[in-house]
Amino acid sequence: MFSRLALAAFASVVFVRLVDAQQTVWGQCGGIGWTGATTCVSGSVSPFSFYYSQCIPGATSAPATTTTTTVTAPTSVPSSVGDANFWFSFGDSYTQTGFTTTGAVPAPGNPLGNPPYPGFTAVGGTNWVDVDTTVYNKSLILTYNYAYGGATINASLVQPYTPTVLSLIDQVNEFMGQAASKPVFAPWTSSNALFSVWIGINDIGNSYYQSGDRDAFSDVLLDSYFGQVQKLLVIRDNVGARNFLFVNVPPVDRSPLMLSQSADAQALEKKVITGFNSKLASRVASFKAANSGVTTWLWDSNAAFTTVLNSPTAYGFVDATSYGGAKSFWGNNYHPSSAAHDIWGKDVAAVLADTIW
Repeated sequence: MFSRLALAAFASVVFVRLVDAQQTVWGQCGGIGWTGATTCVSGSVSPFSFYYSQCIPGATSAPATTTTTTVTAPTSVPSSVGDANFWFSFGDSYTQTGFTTTGAVPAPGNPLGNPPYPGFTAVGGTNWVDVDTTVYNKSLILTYNYAYGGATINASLVQPYTPTVLSLIDQVNEFMGQAASKPVFAPWTSSNALFSVWIGINDIGNSYYQSGDRDAFSDVLLDSYFGQVQKLLVIRDNVGARNFLFVNVPPVDRSPLMLSQSADAQALEKKVITGFNSKLASRVASFKAANSGVTTWLWDSNAAFTTVLNSPTAYGFVDATSYGGAKSFWGNNYHPSSAAHDIWGKDVAAVLADTIW
């Protein structure tokens, strides 16, 4: 288990190693237990959490945490934007593609806006958002992916690895400052917009080992979580989001990173994840019951991961534990590979099969 002292020591080690040889593009450059290069040959260090960092080509330093961000409308908007469906995505490194509110906005021919498909993901290839936007979609989808690597729900409840990480609260505020007003470049409606949230991995990973009632703390986290969901529900003239896709926490206790920890640590994290996911399912049901006209979907990522990890060769993977190889389930020691994300994309598409997305 990780103590605050251990994390502080880890941060100090990273600082000392800044003089080491440079890492190649997309290579790992930090994280717990990492002993290799911590600077990049091209681009900036792009930490996704204190668990893992990698070198992103052409990336800039992480932006400071903001509360609201505005963007200048493009000078011309393709007429086909009005025929599109819209996806507003929130989450952490399992979802992040590197979208910023100051870059190009999603448009026909460039449905992810900035950076262009597939963007900057945790494993340097495609992720589930990529393939559901461009491969398994049923219609033209313009995706605003506000997800940010290392994100927690509320940084005042669970601190991310650095203050510059945009929490779920920050991400929703970015949406509020950019697309919530239904501008000309994003003329979404309650019926043609999907709002998805996949978060909680870092909230649990950064706190499961702490003292106190973890079960009760999951309720505190979910109170903050659904406070943001409620904010999306009522945006303008009491009309906002109506279609919500929720994703629970996968079994990161089975990641290579956690398999290098003690069996007790793995069991404890699994227990906290199980409790959080059970509470999330109840919250989703209650939210739908309390709000007329709302449609919700819950993709059980934990079950999906478990199915593949229990029979990896049946899905084309060499095993359930190696990472970074051509046929590895894990792209690195904490994130599933692009091949795994393709499976997740298909799963999510199946969950949304009866919709326009």
